Amino acid sequence: SGSQAIKALKEEKIRTVLINPNIATVQTSPGLADKVYFLPITADYVTQVIKSERPNGILLTFGGQTALNCGIELQKRGIFEKYNVCVLGTPLSSVINSEDRKLFAEIVAEIGEKVIPSTAAYSVDEALEGAEQLGYPVLVRSAFALGGLGSGFCDSSEELKKKVRQALSQSPQVLLDKSLKGWKEVEYEVVRDAYNNCIT
Repeated sequence: SGSQAIKALKEEKIRTVLINPNIATVQTSPGLADKVYFLPITADYVTQVIKSERPNGILLTFGGQTALNCGIELQKRGIFEKYNVCVLGTPLSSVINSEDRKLFAEIVAEIGEKVIPSTAAYSVDEALEGAEQLGYPVLVRSAFALGGLGSGFCDSSEELKKKVRQALSQSPQVLLDKSLKGWKEVEYEVVRDAYNNCIT
């Protein structure tokens, strides 16, 4: 998707600057982006590139969880405002609302959609208390984490302690969901453009 985004921007005659630490990816192929920085996606490195390149906008959603977390940190530091950089695509407020598992569950409930009974925790003790209220088994999920890092099912308080310690070493928050083990998940995605063309 990142390569397609770069191609689309180039078609619109928009100069592209790519930050990607992976030299073995299509995105970093010569001639794709106008300029490539082979740097880690961290707030400090990205700030230096912003300071040097002075971009008008930044796309965070094509860099996976790492870029999203970095963007949130840059927002907190005031870097986008300081250098007048517009976050393009999904607004950071929406990213934050979807990454904070407790906040996301509250927003979904506010619009009247059913949500799995859940609770957020910031410590092992809070997680144990939440699991007692929900009843075992529970699903532990890390907020702001890559690909389910620190997530898993727990059938007992001992399993929960271990899983939550692991999750909290990577993320400041965990969400405990009442387990729906055995249910099937069906995912349906719709992509629509400005001309109402739709792909499902």
